[in-house]
Amino acid sequence: MSLEDVENIKKRIENFKKTLMELTETPPPGVDPSAEHKVREMSAEVVDSNPYSRLMALQRMGIVNNYQDIRKYTVVVVGVGGVGSVTAEMLTRCGIGKLILFDYDKVELANMNRLFYQPSQAGLSKVSAASMTLTRINPDVQIETYNTNITLTTQFEEFMNVLKTGGINGDRVDLVLSCVDNYEARMAINTACNELSLNWFESGVSENAVCGHIQYLVPGESACFSCAPPLVVASEIDEKTLKKDGVCAASLPTTMGVVAGLLVQNTLKKLLGFGTVSWYLGYNALTDFFPSMMIKPNPNCSDRFCIMRQEEFLNRVKTEPQCTNEELLEDKVIHEDNAWGILLADDDTTAVSNEATAEFVTTPKAENINKNTSIKSEEEYLSLNDGLEFAYPSADQTAPNEESLVKDTDLTVDELRAQMSLL
Repeated sequence: MSLEDVENIKKRIENFKKTLMELTETPPPGVDPSAEHKVREMSAEVVDSNPYSRLMALQRMGIVNNYQDIRKYTVVVVGVGGVGSVTAEMLTRCGIGKLILFDYDKVELANMNRLFYQPSQAGLSKVSAASMTLTRINPDVQIETYNTNITLTTQFEEFMNVLKTGGINGDRVDLVLSCVDNYEARMAINTACNELSLNWFESGVSENAVCGHIQYLVPGESACFSCAPPLVVASEIDEKTLKKDGVCAASLPTTMGVVAGLLVQNTLKKLLGFGTVSWYLGYNALTDFFPSMMIKPNPNCSDRFCIMRQEEFLNRVKTEPQCTNEELLEDKVIHEDNAWGILLADDDTTAVSNEATAEFVTTPKAENINKNTSIKSEEEYLSLNDGLEFAYPSADQTAPNEESLVKDTDLTVDELRAQMSLL
């Protein structure tokens, strides 16, 4: 080991000491270090000291009617990596009521190509480093962390319990955001949300770092993650065998930032009830292509809770009241089919009042009109009410002008051109 390596190790140790002191430093008894920065109520007052003035302006713009309600919601972010850490930061800056973070990994210097984390946080657990940063950004948000691997049977129950009781008032959480990078963790989230009938968002970025997606999953209404598994899983290939020693997947902070932005944008739309939530939204950075679709649930899904939620959804749809407002129903067609496929709606009132100008409307008085075509005769079509007259006479009523008539002649074309040149 060279002297340069020793110096680098010493610098890292000093950085660790500083971080440890910041984390373990305790305020005087009875004093909340962030209390002086907390804002009890969101205000739309436009002053430099109001951290929510720009957010509350959405109400003044007519985009959101109840932005202050964001403090009532609890969102769980599973996986605080490239997408999850930026997602957590965005939600914190938006003033979410409570944020619960799940991850079991540690911050590495290899993560510095991504957003959010800093070199001085290397070696810390991701949830601890994230909590420290997010609390400083917005102390109004309740941050709760779990250094937990939800794919383990012993820790999955803890995850389930948090989803059921982790809300602000001790009730179930409002939404789960999956920001993990493996199929096993996604399936754990899928199982928990299907069992609890809890809506959740799934997200991901491809290994080539230029594609990503988000997907909104509603148990019973849309396909769960078991309904349409990835091709690798459907081909019965072990996902773990795809990773090779010394080879890592590429990642771009730009692609992950875009996916995180789409994820949080749809989260806000879902929680605050504005705009349209995307069922599935993809992103291809090479062509800036954003495909969208909705995947229906698989009636033969392998998840028994998914099948139960599908039955509940179908029963709920059957019991929903039908629309009885006659004004919303389509006009009844009163004409017989014809060779041209023209169908006309009943509009007798318009036909009687505007009989002279209505071109394709039938009336009881128009007995001389062909029943199939409903086209008025030329004489009736050209008739006008009393007091009205045409601005110009029709061609049939125009008297011929003898000077305008073309007379027969035996002259050739060249002779006619010679005459025209003399004019």
